[in-house]
Amino acid sequence: MRLTQYTDYSLRVLLYLGVRDNNKLSNIKEIAEAYNISKNHLMKIIHELGKLGLIETIRGRNGGIRLAQLPKDINIGKVVRQTEEDFHIVECFDREGNFCIISPVCKLKNVLHEAMQAFIKVLDQYTLEDLIQNKDDLNLLLLSQKNEE
Repeated sequence: MRLTQYTDYSLRVLLYLGVRDNNKLSNIKEIAEAYNISKNHLMKIIHELGKLGLIETIRGRNGGIRLAQLPKDINIGKVVRQTEEDFHIVECFDREGNFCIISPVCKLKNVLHEAMQAFIKVLDQYTLEDLIQNKDDLNLLLLSQKNEE
């Protein structure tokens, strides 16, 4: 199973915001610099995370972004399901685009589906809070990126 870059960056944004002290406001520029990723790409992700109710965006001169929920309430499996376009890891998972001739009798499809369900089930066991328990270490690495520039 491979997650899209979109989901990867979405999770990274949540991690970044989750380690901020007292839910302090952040901005797209500092997150982009910390992870060395495109601000334009992040803007789309921030917009989507806001629509999903995961982050709060505050406009204006002193605005920024922060988590809209407590880290303990943000389930990683749910975030992945919300940010992944689809889970078509093989052609036969896509009913409209499936042209595989063995699909009607293929056992591989069932095995892969079971594996994917297990993957999601593991992610469902974790929250953002679980992923930021090493908050000090994460902050140190994220801030060191900022200070190197």
